[in-house]
Amino acid sequence: MPTINTDKVCFVVVKARELESEDEGVEADASNATDDGFVSVLTEEAFASTRDEISSFIDSMDIDEQIELVALMWVGRGDFAESEWNEAVAQARARHEGPTSAYLLGVPLLASFLEGGLAEFGESCELYAADRQ
Repeated sequence: MPTINTDKVCFVVVKARELESEDEGVEADASNATDDGFVSVLTEEAFASTRDEISSFIDSMDIDEQIELVALMWVGRGDFAESEWNEAVAQARARHEGPTSAYLLGVPLLASFLEGGLAEFGESCELYAADRQ
């Protein structure tokens, strides 16, 4: 079970959706199972401030939160089942190199995968979205 605060995940989801709205080339069934060939979700200079904001936010999280964010994305993407959470976290920790934001922002459909990961653990961004309105 993730210990990362759901509101933090939901903030990343909201900002990732803003970035993904500019990425015309990502299809709903796209996947990046081998984690190579990262796709840039930024196509316009206007989104540079959003990218800076989400990058700073992710990279300011403590290392355990960053690792759980990656593991949660993997669960949402289907790389790991909910029952394999500890294995996902261990693998994310073992593979952690460089800025976490650079890795996550290169994953197509990041927001959907994070929401899917939350859903696997019975969480959602519904309350977060309601609070922001």
